[in-house]
Amino acid sequence: MKTSTSEGKRGIQWTAQNQLDDLDFVDDLALLSHTHEQMQIKTASVGAVSPSVGLNIHKG
Repeated sequence: MKTSTSEGKRGIQWTAQNQLDDLDFVDDLALLSHTHEQMQIKTASVGAVSPSVGLNIHKG
Protein backbone atom coordinates (compact mmCIF):
# COMPACT_ATOMS: atom_id res chain seq x y z
CA MET A 1 0.00 0.00 0.00
CA LYS A 2 2.92 2.35 0.59
CA THR A 3 3.52 2.52 -3.15
CA SER A 4 -0.08 3.39 -3.99
CA THR A 5 -0.63 5.93 -1.19
CA SER A 6 2.67 7.81 -1.21
CA GLU A 7 2.83 8.78 -4.88
CA GLY A 8 3.25 12.55 -5.04
CA LYS A 9 2.33 14.95 -2.24
CA ARG A 10 -1.24 13.97 -1.39
CA GLY A 11 -1.06 13.40 2.37
CA ILE A 12 -1.11 15.82 5.27
CA GLN A 13 1.92 17.60 6.70
CA TRP A 14 2.71 15.79 9.97
CA THR A 15 5.98 17.47 10.97
CA ALA A 16 8.29 19.91 9.22
CA GLN A 17 9.94 17.04 7.35
CA ASN A 18 7.32 14.27 7.35
CA GLN A 19 4.07 13.75 5.52
CA LEU A 20 1.35 11.35 6.68
CA ASP A 21 -0.42 9.60 3.79
CA ASP A 22 -2.49 6.94 5.54
CA LEU A 23 -3.15 5.10 8.78
CA ASP A 24 -2.92 1.32 8.59
CA PHE A 25 -4.96 -0.80 10.98
CA VAL A 26 -5.27 -4.58 11.28
CA ASP A 27 -8.37 -4.74 9.09
CA ASP A 28 -8.70 -1.20 7.77
CA LEU A 29 -6.91 1.60 5.96
CA ALA A 30 -7.62 5.31 6.53
CA LEU A 31 -6.47 7.57 3.70
CA LEU A 32 -5.55 11.19 4.47
CA SER A 33 -5.55 14.14 2.02
CA HIS A 34 -6.03 17.89 2.11
CA THR A 35 -8.36 18.14 -0.88
CA HIS A 36 -11.18 16.16 -2.44
CA GLU A 37 -9.22 15.91 -5.71
CA GLN A 38 -6.18 14.46 -3.94
CA MET A 39 -8.41 11.94 -2.16
CA GLN A 40 -9.98 10.84 -5.45
CA ILE A 41 -6.54 10.24 -6.97
CA LYS A 42 -5.38 8.33 -3.91
CA THR A 43 -8.56 6.23 -3.75
CA ALA A 44 -8.26 5.29 -7.43
CA SER A 45 -4.63 4.31 -6.94
CA VAL A 46 -5.40 2.12 -3.91
CA GLY A 47 -8.36 0.59 -5.75
CA ALA A 48 -6.15 -0.39 -8.66
CA VAL A 49 -3.50 -2.04 -6.46
CA SER A 50 -5.68 -3.63 -3.77
CA PRO A 51 -6.72 -6.83 -5.64
CA SER A 52 -3.07 -7.75 -6.23
CA VAL A 53 -2.44 -7.83 -2.47
CA GLY A 54 -5.72 -9.52 -1.55
CA LEU A 55 -7.64 -6.50 -0.25
CA ASN A 56 -11.35 -5.94 -0.86
CA ILE A 57 -12.78 -2.43 -0.91
CA HIS A 58 -16.27 -2.01 0.51
CA LYS A 59 -17.91 0.66 -1.64
CA GLY A 60 -20.65 1.55 0.77
